[in-house]
Formats: sequence, structure tokens, C-alpha cells
Amino acid sequence: MAAVTDTAPKSAAWELVISRAFDAPRALVFEAWTDPARLVRWFGPRGFKIPSCKMEPREGGAFRICMRSPEGTDHWVRGVFREVVKPERLAFTWAWEDEEGKPKHETVVQVDFTEQGGKTRLRMQQGIFESANARDQHESGWSSALDDLADYLREIADDGRPA
Repeated sequence: MAAVTDTAPKSAAWELVISRAFDAPRALVFEAWTDPARLVRWFGPRGFKIPSCKMEPREGGAFRICMRSPEGTDHWVRGVFREVVKPERLAFTWAWEDEEGKPKHETVVQVDFTEQGGKTRLRMQQGIFESANARDQHESGWSSALDDLADYLREIADDGRPA
């Protein structure tokens, strides 16, 4: 008897959705995601640094980012922008690299930016993960990074400085 392969999509439990409101204009929040000079100020889980960030935020453009943990371990991620609609939406692939620099399991991230009276509502969706554990780890990392983004946006609003 031949083996049967299940090709049905995995359940929503294998996807991640995060919504967050920011007290900043949509154009600025979008720029914080697409300008490497801004992105390095907030990206990654809390306590991580971004020693390298290369990106071409255009459809078909690539990115590669190094996130350095507080212990000094480098974690590399790469992807390709599938959609860039300024200042409304970003969609891109996301794959961690292994020790040899080869991409591991790839997911797709979509980030929507909605204007709400001078503030921004962000909705991020990522999937399909290879496990619920992988999804939960990403949720923790993204939530921490979005906390840092909120802090960064407050900092530049308070300073009145561009970046």
C-alpha cells in the first residue's frame, strides 16, 4: 500500500499573529522597519544588539541581519521582501541560518500598518512554523522587539531628533 502524504495546511496553531498600537505616525513606524539605521536601534529580543543589518526594502530585495545575544552568540536571519507598500504593508520571507550560513525552515511575515488618528496600529502575522514551540519562541522574540520599538519611538519623539 502506498504512503499517504497529508498536504492540508496546518492549523492556525502553527501561525503567529501580534497586534500592537504605537503612539507615532504610520510613516515613522514603517520607516523604523525599513531604514537600517533605525532598525538597528530596536530590532531583536530585548538585550540583543544588531552588529550587522543589510537590506533592500523593495519587492525582490533581500535582507540579512545578525542579532547578537547578551552572551555574545550571533544569530543570523535572512529573507526576501515579497511586498513593500509604503507606508501600509511589508511582506517578507524569514529564515534563520545554520552554522554554515544556510537557511533553515522558512516562514512568511506580513506586517500591516494602519493609521489611527496620528497613531499606528501594527498587525503582524507569521507562519507556517514547523512546530508550536518555534511559534512560541518567535512570539516571545517579536513581543520583546516590539516593546523595544515602542521605547525607540518614544525616545525619538521626546528628543525631537530624527534617529
